[in-house]
Amino acid sequence: MKRADIIELFSRLRELNPHPKTELVYTTPFELLVAVVLSAQATDVGVNKATKKLYPVAHTPQAILDLGEEGLKRYINTIGLYNAKAKNVIALCRLLIEQHHGEVPRTRAELEALPGVGRKTANVVLNTAFGEPTMAVDTHIFRVANRTGLAPGKDVRAVEDKLEKVVPAEFRQDAHHWLILHGRYVCKARKPDCPNCVIRDLCRYKDKTV
Repeated sequence: MKRADIIELFSRLRELNPHPKTELVYTTPFELLVAVVLSAQATDVGVNKATKKLYPVAHTPQAILDLGEEGLKRYINTIGLYNAKAKNVIALCRLLIEQHHGEVPRTRAELEALPGVGRKTANVVLNTAFGEPTMAVDTHIFRVANRTGLAPGKDVRAVEDKLEKVVPAEFRQDAHHWLILHGRYVCKARKPDCPNCVIRDLCRYKDKTV
């Protein structure tokens, strides 16, 4: 995609949604971190239902540790893979207390060293909690980047690296939110809503829906 088209693409997405935000509900970097860990292969809606019950009871590393793994499971057992996630969250809380004074670290390396935290989760936390212009590439962004021709790549890391190169600086802070929301609600996997897409004329997708 040409640079002029990329600028136009993000300008339109920004006009539609000037201040995009994650749909996960949180009030602190720690709550965001736990929510993103829980959201792997789960919906934000499902995670929010669980954390709405969990966070009033336990919203710090020590409080969740005090719940214990079995106690935590009672709050998150509606989320997919909750057994593994409970184990990771408990281990994550222990490391935060032992190595980071109970605070969420602000570097990618330290975040990725936490149980259950991969590159995408680290990027979400760095961007959303700490204002870093990172690109957290999930399945939605991967699809949109490839379909539109914005940043085609064979895997999520290739798409992330391409987005880092092609997204103009003025859009970088919010770019991944715009792309996620576009993929979630418009450029859907099975049947993209091309007739109602604000960037359809810029998009290189050959099989547009009518």
